[in-house]
Amino acid sequence: MHRFLLTILAAGCLIPITASAHKTWLLPSQTVFSGNDPWLTVDAAVSNDLFYFNHFPLGLEGLQITAPDGNSVEPENAAQLKYRSVFDVPLTQRGTYRIARVSNGVFAGYELNGERKRWRGKPESMATEIPKEATNLRVTESVSRIETFVSNGPLTTENLQPTGNGIELVPITHPNDLFEGEQATFRLVVNAEPSKGQEVTILRGGTRYRNAQDEIHVTTDANGEFQITWPKPGMYWIETSIQDSHTSVDQANSRRLGYTATLEVLPQ
Repeated sequence: MHRFLLTILAAGCLIPITASAHKTWLLPSQTVFSGNDPWLTVDAAVSNDLFYFNHFPLGLEGLQITAPDGNSVEPENAAQLKYRSVFDVPLTQRGTYRIARVSNGVFAGYELNGERKRWRGKPESMATEIPKEATNLRVTESVSRIETFVSNGPLTTENLQPTGNGIELVPITHPNDLFEGEQATFRLVVNAEPSKGQEVTILRGGTRYRNAQDEIHVTTDANGEFQITWPKPGMYWIETSIQDSHTSVDQANSRRLGYTATLEVLPQ
C-alpha cells in the first residue's frame, strides 16, 4: 500500500526519472499530419515499458494545448481509464501544436505528535492543510513538464518559445522534422536560461521487446545544446531532471525539476 501511494503522489507531481523504472509520457497517435481538420489522439500514462499501458494513468490536470497561433485549445473526449488517460485534439489550424502536462507543486515532510507526516499540494494550500503545530518542516518545490509536438502541414515555431517555468526544450531542429540517420540539435533551458552540463537520457520505444534498453546519454554544452543522431525510426522518449535551491516558494529549501518529451523519428 505504501508503494502504491508513493506512485500516485509521483504521478500527480514529479516522478524521479532515471532512478525509477516508472516513466511518464504523452504518446500522440502521430506527429505529422496533412489534410483538412485532422484529429489527433493522445495517450498519457506512467509505465514500466515504453510505450505500454501497464502501470498507472497519468492525470490530465495541468494539461496545456497550445495552437500554432498561441491560443489555448481544449481537449475533447478526455477520459481516465485503468492504465492510461486519453484525449483528442482537433487540429483545425495549420502549423505546430505544443501539447504539455505541466505540474507545479510542493512536497512537504514534518513531524506531528512524534509521528512523521507527508503532504503534497499547491504552495498556497500549505498554510491551511499543514497543522500549525507541525515541527521539523521541510519543503521541496517541484516543477515538471511532460510534452510532445504535433504539426498539421507547415512546421512552425512561434508557440515553441520557453515560458520561463522549469526545464524546457528549445528546438534548434524542429521536433517534427526528425529522420533516421540525421542529426538533430536541441537546447535545454531552466527558467528560460541555457542549462550547461545537464545530462539527458534518450530512449526509443519498444523496450518491452528487447533485452537491452539501448539508452543514449548526452550532456548539454555551454549553450545548453545537445545533439543526437537518430539510430532508428520510431517514437523516442527524452528525459532529464535536476535539483537546485532556486525556489519560488518561500518555505522551500530545494527545488526539483523534471522534463520528458515524446518525439517521432521517421524513416528516410
